[in-house]
Amino acid sequence: MTHILPAIWLGIIEGLTEFLPVSSTGHLIIAGNLLDVTGPKADTFEVVIQLGAILAVVVLYWDRFIGLLRPRADQRFSGIRGLWLLFLTSLPASVAGLLLHHAIKEYLFAPATVGLALGVGALFILFAERRAERMTTPCIADTLDDMTPRLALGIGLFQCLALWPGFSRSAATIMGGMLLGCRRSLAAEYSFVAAVPIMFAATGYDMLKSYTLFSADDMLFLSVGFVVSFFSAWLAVRTFIALVGRMTFRPFAWYRLAIAPLVLYFWA
Repeated sequence: MTHILPAIWLGIIEGLTEFLPVSSTGHLIIAGNLLDVTGPKADTFEVVIQLGAILAVVVLYWDRFIGLLRPRADQRFSGIRGLWLLFLTSLPASVAGLLLHHAIKEYLFAPATVGLALGVGALFILFAERRAERMTTPCIADTLDDMTPRLALGIGLFQCLALWPGFSRSAATIMGGMLLGCRRSLAAEYSFVAAVPIMFAATGYDMLKSYTLFSADDMLFLSVGFVVSFFSAWLAVRTFIALVGRMTFRPFAWYRLAIAPLVLYFWA
């Protein structure tokens, strides 16, 4: 890993796709094969640039994360209550991921399963959008401060779908939130905030197991990917939040159906 250009491209792709309902896994498979960045080192590099994307969300929602440590009277999603809600959301996928980690790595990281997950996730988005259009009752939660333990746990159960590589954690969280009665903008915002603890746990676990693969010569490659991923994720989240109130998620579903065959082609 000596050439910097692949690190830049992969950092851009990770940052742009990690928090959109399109599956960063599928995109990194295609890009990694095109750029000839594959193998165990490449897998761990993807974990490193994920941390860059996570940090972008922490910076964008700094006030909310500080509020979890220093409770604010004007924010119900803060302090112990906010931490409890995030814990409930993170719990199902964390437990399932820990128990099924080996099986997921062995059986689900394959072209057919990832391509299928892209397709199934697309159908899930279309179903959630259709259900939202037909919903006659008002949304039960409009902002983060309206989140309840029941909603948080329900979204966490939907997040388990993202253990299937290619399904997309963002898609599972956002569509799950909408199906449970969250306003579209809240479902998107909560998907960003709730991603931080579970992604920190997952990436930290992977890095502890594989950091010895890298030497000092790889540090520049890793650093460039990390920084580029941070800035591209920051831009993607800001843009997504600005657009989410004016559009449905259907375009992402059609896009996923289009790239599913590419995953099969480049990884098969």
